[in-house]
Amino acid sequence: MRLVVTGRHVEITPQLRKLVDQRFDKLDRVLNDGIVSAQVVLTLERYRHIVEITLHARGDHMLHGLGDSRAWETSLAEAVEKLTGQIQKVKGKWERRKRRGQSARTLPPPVAPVPGGEEPRPRRVLRTSRYQVKPMTVEEAALSVDAGNDAFLVFRNASTESINVLYRRKDGHLGLIEPEG
Repeated sequence: MRLVVTGRHVEITPQLRKLVDQRFDKLDRVLNDGIVSAQVVLTLERYRHIVEITLHARGDHMLHGLGDSRAWETSLAEAVEKLTGQIQKVKGKWERRKRRGQSARTLPPPVAPVPGGEEPRPRRVLRTSRYQVKPMTVEEAALSVDAGNDAFLVFRNASTESINVLYRRKDGHLGLIEPEG
């Protein structure tokens, strides 16, 4: 975490810096090290001690807290209290998204029961390596499917410039999928 402390009409003493660091250690623990950077502006206007904190959390969340009192400790406590409320809201959203989200690798099991009384296993989507879609004719694609181990081939049709899929059918013949329009 990058922490920048700026003073307006006030000198940043080691004690003041230590006070800010202690408060930010607590905030960083609450956010589970989710703070990217923070900027603290300490302003002294006559008897008013103003603390303005701008916090950048992961996921491009910008949080802002302002504290105003007659002492640095209470101003900083006010600003941190306002930030804590915002942090709890953001953290709650992260956790709800985590609980609600489902992994792309495990989909829910099929609805229909499997004959034989066996418990149905969940379907899995396995990601394979990416490959380049090459322009070729249907005949070249057919030769490539016959020569390779893959059951299908995605290619750009050289004559129509559209993406096509050529696949090996169960009966041994080849099937061609072309987009409409």
